[in-house]
Amino acid sequence: MTKHFLNLSDAGGDAIAAMIADAIDRKAARAGKPKGASDADAPLAGHTLAMIFEKNSTRTRVSFDMAIRQLGGSSLILEGATSQIGRGETIADTARVLSRMADAIMIRTDDHAKIEEMAHYATVPVINGLTDLSHPCQIVADLLTVVEHGLALPGSQWAWLGDGNNVLHSIVEAAGLLKFDVRMGIPDGYDPDPAFADAARAAGSTITLTRDAAVAVAGADVVVTDTWISMGQSHAEEKLAAMMPYQVTPDLMAKAKPDAKFLHCLPAHRGEEVVAQVIDGPQSLIWDEAENRIHAQKSVLLWALGHLG
Repeated sequence: MTKHFLNLSDAGGDAIAAMIADAIDRKAARAGKPKGASDADAPLAGHTLAMIFEKNSTRTRVSFDMAIRQLGGSSLILEGATSQIGRGETIADTARVLSRMADAIMIRTDDHAKIEEMAHYATVPVINGLTDLSHPCQIVADLLTVVEHGLALPGSQWAWLGDGNNVLHSIVEAAGLLKFDVRMGIPDGYDPDPAFADAARAAGSTITLTRDAAVAVAGADVVVTDTWISMGQSHAEEKLAAMMPYQVTPDLMAKAKPDAKFLHCLPAHRGEEVVAQVIDGPQSLIWDEAENRIHAQKSVLLWALGHLG
């Protein structure tokens, strides 16, 4: 059966834990190597990853390209605006064709229904590089980052501040799979899809929604935020006004645990969702988090292609 990675639940908690462990091992094993050099075992030699971008990208594009190279394979990139998918070719037909030409497909798009259709018609693994609903590859990197900095995931306390968006959906999904808790500090009118919280609660995690940023952060091991105005969103001034009480500042971080870690998937709007003193401060792991997109992507690819778990 083809193994797609549209959401974290497609893999499950045990597989995600295996991805994190594999990523840590592979990252350590290639220390000192040139970034473009293959891993010693080159497990995906001869494999090709097709990447479709209907949304702008820096970290997803570079990390997947470097990931497949370090695993010994190669990539090809299709831009939505310059490929036939941007001129009306159906997702189904694109999936059928790319399945004949590549070993896996990564797509970064808007509507989650598009990636579900891609997976339905593809005969090779389809990986979610981002949709409006979820961002699972980012969260594998986030989990990897805090684990390598010494945090045990089960029972840990995570705080989210800001918009109830796709990144939060995947964090909450991860909480249910890996047994940690999330307090979400979100202004009224910007709540996340409740289905993710319901599933995590059913799995035994405590998922709390509060309108008070201080309550969300109190005693947290990890504090996470994201850009408030995503690509293509309108009504920016109204949204920014609603979000400002949830800005991550040194005073707010002081309410978390003394050794709490700060995460942000980037790009950041300094002075909006987070101030420079936090994002550039000693509790911030954002640069490790960004680099770890490569190592996380490698393990996702290995899992999807049957080399892991």
